[in-house]
Amino acid sequence: MNSKTKSKVIYIVLALVFVVLIAVSVISYNFLSEKFSSENTEQSQEHSENNTVSAPEFTVLDAQGSQVKLSDFTGKPVIINFWATWCGPCKSELGAFDNMYRKYGDDVEFMMVNLTDGYRETVQGVSEFVSENKYGFPVYFDTESSGAYAYSVYSIPFTVMVDANGNVFNAHTGAMSEQTLEKYIVSLLETVE
Repeated sequence: MNSKTKSKVIYIVLALVFVVLIAVSVISYNFLSEKFSSENTEQSQEHSENNTVSAPEFTVLDAQGSQVKLSDFTGKPVIINFWATWCGPCKSELGAFDNMYRKYGDDVEFMMVNLTDGYRETVQGVSEFVSENKYGFPVYFDTESSGAYAYSVYSIPFTVMVDANGNVFNAHTGAMSEQTLEKYIVSLLETVE
C-alpha cells in the first residue's frame, strides 16, 4: 500500500468516525430532549405560610409603549410569565395561558412579559406573532431587561405567581400544561380575602 492510498484510508476512517459521532450526538440529544421535556423538568418553589418575600419591582412597556410597573397591580393576584417567540417550550404553553386568561382574567392579572432584546425579539415582531395566534392576554415588552434582572431569569419559560399583597406566592421554571397552570391559579386565588 503506497502513502497516497494510506492517506485516503485514514481520511475515510476519520470521516466515518466523525459521521458516527454526529449520529450519536443527534440520537443522544433527541433522547435527552424527550426524557427531560418541559413537563418533566417542571420546577416550582412552593408557597408556605411563612413566605412573605416581596415580589421585586420592575418596569416594562405595554402595547402602546407606556410604562407599566408590577406595583400597578397591587391588590390583585398577578401571574408573570417570562417568554420569547424563539423559545419552543414558551410557545407550547401560550395557548394554556390564553385559555386561563380568558377564564380567570377578571380575578387575576396576567403579565405576559416578552424578553424583547431588539434583535431576535422586536416589539413589532412579537405583536404580529400575538395577533396571528389570536392571543387575548396582555403582552408587556421587557426592552430594558428590567423584569429579567429583577427575577434573575436564566431559563424560560419562567412563571412567577404574586399574591394580592405583592408577595411571591410561587414560581415555576419550564413549560406548564393548562391543568398545572390552573392549579397554580386556583391556589393563588384561595389566598385572596
